[in-house]
Amino acid sequence: MEIKRITSSELSLVVNLFDKYRVFYEQASDLQLARDFIQSRLEHNESVIFVALSDKDGETIPLGFTQLYPKYSSVRAVKNWILNDLFVEANYRKQGIGEALIKTAMEFAQSRGAKFVELSTAVDNFTAQGLYESLGFKKLKPDTSFIDYRIELG
Repeated sequence: MEIKRITSSELSLVVNLFDKYRVFYEQASDLQLARDFIQSRLEHNESVIFVALSDKDGETIPLGFTQLYPKYSSVRAVKNWILNDLFVEANYRKQGIGEALIKTAMEFAQSRGAKFVELSTAVDNFTAQGLYESLGFKKLKPDTSFIDYRIELG
């Protein structure tokens, strides 16, 4: 298995995986939307995507991917990373691919001076929670210094 950071010219390696990731979170399958979204993130340098690849009979097979977004702190004057997406094809789960993708993301963030990598998962995704905790991720307590607010637009 090889893990590599993709460029916009390699987006086809993750479009199907990204679509399946969205379907996992109960969104309708839409390959064009997936392609457009990934392409825009990569072309505008808004995210970093790593893909796990395997070679089978001379064909490159994408096994899983992770996507990171920057998170800036003006007060701390630092850029950290949000591991927003992690997905491994069902047939390749429980083989260490998710762990390898996360470790690659952590090494990437650390090599760029980040102080942390943050992520979220569904409350009922116990498999993912177990993986994250086994790698040292800690559940966050609500920040007592700041209160988060949101307003829906449109």
